[in-house]
Amino acid sequence: MPILNKNVKKISPARTLVLGFLIIILVGTLLLFLPFASADGTSADFSECLFTATSATCVTGITVADTYSSWSLFGQIVIALLIQIGGLGFVSIITFFNIAAGKKLGFRTLANAADGLTENSFVGGRSIFVSIIKYSLIIELVGAVILGFAFVPKYGAYGVWVSIFMSISAFCNAGFDLMGQADGVSSLIGFSNQPLVLITIALLITIGGLGFVVWENFLNIRKVRKLSLHTRAVLLMTAILVVGGTIFYLASEWSNPATIGDMDFGQKLLNAFFSSVSNRSAGFSSIDVAEMTSFSQLGTMLLMMIGVAPASTGGGIKVTTLLVLVMTVVSYIKNKNDVEIFRHKIDKLTVYRTLVITTLTMSAVMVCFTVIYCFTSFDALQCLFESVAACSTAGLSLGVSSAAGFGGKAVIMLFMFCGRIGPVSLIMSLTLNSSKRKNLVVPDGQIFIG
Repeated sequence: MPILNKNVKKISPARTLVLGFLIIILVGTLLLFLPFASADGTSADFSECLFTATSATCVTGITVADTYSSWSLFGQIVIALLIQIGGLGFVSIITFFNIAAGKKLGFRTLANAADGLTENSFVGGRSIFVSIIKYSLIIELVGAVILGFAFVPKYGAYGVWVSIFMSISAFCNAGFDLMGQADGVSSLIGFSNQPLVLITIALLITIGGLGFVVWENFLNIRKVRKLSLHTRAVLLMTAILVVGGTIFYLASEWSNPATIGDMDFGQKLLNAFFSSVSNRSAGFSSIDVAEMTSFSQLGTMLLMMIGVAPASTGGGIKVTTLLVLVMTVVSYIKNKNDVEIFRHKIDKLTVYRTLVITTLTMSAVMVCFTVIYCFTSFDALQCLFESVAACSTAGLSLGVSSAAGFGGKAVIMLFMFCGRIGPVSLIMSLTLNSSKRKNLVVPDGQIFIG
């Protein structure tokens, strides 16, 4: 038996992550393919089931069929469970697989499989899993209760399920909705004048987007007595992006009658704020994105690309990645040898990782854009918008996914998966172990740039 154990190859955290997501997507697809998962009682198209399961597990929110009218209650429950599992992401999947195998898993190992995660404050995999599940369910329950005051009077008993579904989808930054029943209007366009709904969902999106590391810091604030560098960086960047995004949408859409042009100032501010929060990762819409000006759509792409915080329920390159990029430029201009944030030196490995994540994400967007543009009849802006939404798992759409053929849908599914896993983790899962080269000494070289 000992000899057999020595010959067993260990699966890396990155490969465990990829395998876990693939298994969940496959199971979700098969469940949605069942006849009673469809609203009409017949098996839905398999590609539609696969796309929906991928989008839900990757908490993207891009859909090819309306969630309310296309799926039965069973199908909607399956989608909600996929969103929940996908929202908790790497922590739930890797911890589950290791607990099932009877292994202990530290937070540092999890960090190797999650882009941008650097802190080592949780004690072990099991405690991470329990804490995240517990507080996620509490937050979602509170959100569902508040949303119930708006949805139950409107939809009756079914409004209870609508509140639960929307709370899960918002907290997990998924963008799926059951609003197709409201006069045929999808997403939250029919609730653009209801602060209770928009503010509650915006808060759920924000809390989910702050990340589990930030949660842990706040939960242990009495013990540590200070906010960590990571927490301060996340809070600063989140505040800047929310305020900046709100001002951007107010300015760019102020006179557009198809979005907020005909609203009073209070409604304009509410919808601009909601768009600023949701468009970075969640993908809910209180105003029609397709009716926005081209300038607003370009700005939306930038917000989607940035995303939310590391180790969160959302996507994008992450707000801390942007901060490190900006401070790297600032440090170089000031002729500093090291990158500094809040008077703390950022190690060079983090800077390298930041550059790698950004480069790989932009490369993924360009590849996705090129393929979609070459094989569909949509214009460049629509294809680029859909590509950014897929790679950043933001979920907004200009209709490319629903109208594209199977090849186009397959490309979008692939890049949604890549966006949720993270480009670094995906490549790590595909490459061979290079540990033998870590201590290899090579001669210095010089190359001119700029």
